[in-house]
Amino acid sequence: MADTTSPPLLRLEGISKRYGATLALNNVRFDLFAGEVHALMGENGAGKSTLMKILSGNEQRDSGVIFIDGQEIDIRTPRDARKYGIAIIHQELNTVPDMTVAENLFLGQEPTAFAGILDRKRMHREAREKLDRINADIDPQAPLGSLSIGRQQMVEIARAVSENAKVLVLDEPTAALSRAETLQLYRLIEQMRQDGVGMVYISHRMEEVWQLANRVTVFRDGTWIGTEILGNVSTTDIVRMMVGRQIVDLYQHEPRTPGKVLLEVRDLAGSATGPVSFEVNAGEVVSMSGLVGSGRTEVARLLFGADPRTQGSVRIDGRTSNPVDPTAAIADGIGMVTEDRKTQGLFLGHSVEHNIDISSLDNFVAGGVVKRKTIRAAVLEQMRRLRLRENAVELPVSALSGGNQQKAALARWLLRDSRLLILENRPARGYRRQKGNLRTDRQARPRRESHFGDLLRFTGGHRH
Repeated sequence: MADTTSPPLLRLEGISKRYGATLALNNVRFDLFAGEVHALMGENGAGKSTLMKILSGNEQRDSGVIFIDGQEIDIRTPRDARKYGIAIIHQELNTVPDMTVAENLFLGQEPTAFAGILDRKRMHREAREKLDRINADIDPQAPLGSLSIGRQQMVEIARAVSENAKVLVLDEPTAALSRAETLQLYRLIEQMRQDGVGMVYISHRMEEVWQLANRVTVFRDGTWIGTEILGNVSTTDIVRMMVGRQIVDLYQHEPRTPGKVLLEVRDLAGSATGPVSFEVNAGEVVSMSGLVGSGRTEVARLLFGADPRTQGSVRIDGRTSNPVDPTAAIADGIGMVTEDRKTQGLFLGHSVEHNIDISSLDNFVAGGVVKRKTIRAAVLEQMRRLRLRENAVELPVSALSGGNQQKAALARWLLRDSRLLILENRPARGYRRQKGNLRTDRQARPRRESHFGDLLRFTGGHRH
């Protein structure tokens, strides 16, 4: 249980951070007791990710102080954070899929024998001990990439626990987990709580917060709104703190009569899947579900021209679509929000504007000259629709929270005016959720917008 009689294990006071014209954090505070799960909540862009980057040493605060066990500390690098017992399990896992579980557990700290030669036998033995410490039945010699996301996450937690982390930050830890993996994570959190580890739990899922957390702190627009004991507030209170108003306009499904057939797929196959046939009508949202290996992702890649077809035909608006690459698919009116936005969906080192306009530049050329002012106005319009801060337009997209990065990926296809939008596996990953997981953001309903003729969502699937 949380020890609230002693000084906080972690205390942050007056933390501020600015990116150019954007004040990401404005004099915020946060504290955490040993053995406590403290939920940190807020909409996309509230400042949660920025605070965690500062705590992990990946960003430097402009002002403010940080205390561990009552002692002021200075965190300038990830090495500093580890030295003070702070570990972060990021939503985007910080692992190397092509290496083994053991190699990931000892990355940068590999045990050596005579003459500095890697001692693999010792590494595998100690890796097994690290995994046993959190009751993780995982083969240390297995390639990490062969494991489910949930089990990869367990490996990261095992590494943090083995380094005697006193403060563990869990950023949207269940976003990509199956129900069984989620329950296993809950048991591990309870075990760490009993061991006196303080945990910062970042989530948009109210049911998880109520089940796990002792207290909740809410940020809004980079400012601290309040910290409450969960037993003293309701879900409605927390939502009101997050958005600054009473929520009455919850998203409700509105039946809609589909239009004409817009997408026709006949006997489509590639080297790894098919043949499949289906139709999607204009204005319709179609979900394609199945387990990992069932071919969902492969069909999406075939439609988007990322993989070659071996047979079959595709027609959009009655016209044949046979793209040899994604560029040709985009020209055919197809857009795709990929599951892995970090490596496949975004250019992390480039600006938000460039990430949104990259697929539409050909629409803004006159006389061989790119109309930059017109592009900027169009990009800002899409940012307003998706509630992305306009003053972030020139920031690197990597500076945005995960949910806002996903909005930028979606804005690209809103700007392109795509006829078919493919949303690959868990497209809402990183998006905020409110009030029983019902969304209140009317701007994020692509099927209600005239921009999309139809929308194809590839969903579900976990490794077993």
